[in-house]
Amino acid sequence: MELTVLGGCGAWPTARQACSGYVLESDGFRLLLDPGYATLPRLLDHMPVTAVDAVLVSHGHPDHCADLNPLLRARALADSPDGGPNGHPLPVYALPGALDAVLALDRPGMLTDSYDLRELHAGPHRFGIGPFTVDSMPLPHHVPNAGFRLTETSDAKGANGTNGGTLTYTGDTGPTADIPELARGADLLLSEATYPEHVPEADAEFLLSARLAGRYAAEAGVGRLVLTHLWPGTDPDEAVSAAASAYDGPIRVARPGDVFHTKPQDAG
Repeated sequence: MELTVLGGCGAWPTARQACSGYVLESDGFRLLLDPGYATLPRLLDHMPVTAVDAVLVSHGHPDHCADLNPLLRARALADSPDGGPNGHPLPVYALPGALDAVLALDRPGMLTDSYDLRELHAGPHRFGIGPFTVDSMPLPHHVPNAGFRLTETSDAKGANGTNGGTLTYTGDTGPTADIPELARGADLLLSEATYPEHVPEADAEFLLSARLAGRYAAEAGVGRLVLTHLWPGTDPDEAVSAAASAYDGPIRVARPGDVFHTKPQDAG
């Protein structure tokens, strides 16, 4: 399984960093995970919009789903057939109601043929998307949020020619013992880490620190920790140092263009 980072900035994009957005690729299948603010231009650095095979959204905050609108516009309004390759609508997986606002940005019916909305349960729930088995679990946030554990099916081969990789993604979440449970033994934990050390009291139930993300990574025994959703202006080295106080495995902060492989673990 190959993970390409499109962005990892929390709340709003900066001049150098889009908000949450990632592409998972396995067996030639490309899954776009959380198309947040400013992720579409970064996606186009890697592939045309017609190369996306499905979209998976953790929750309805715009820094995780706003660029679904220009993605669907590009697929629906371009000269290619409505809906992209061969005229097929794009499967979009999301919690009930999570995408109501972003899908209502255009006049009724304008984008209807470009997507196939498939509502998912926060879980615990298991379903399939292409070569991935997805286990979802509700994780605490200001709005309903699903964390995901994505596992390559045994007959799928990742972009690096291997199979069976596992990645856990938190979306946005507050502290909960469900995170290490969802991430148990995963090759890679992609964890929100909005603040390095301490989350302000008003958001303490709904967001994570890098330090706590490191603790959960250690408890889960994951192979690699990638910190994302850092508050704009946060020093990445400070976040890594905070996480390293509890976790002694490889730690990186998600940056646009970063590529990670779940098996074998890459050195990048």
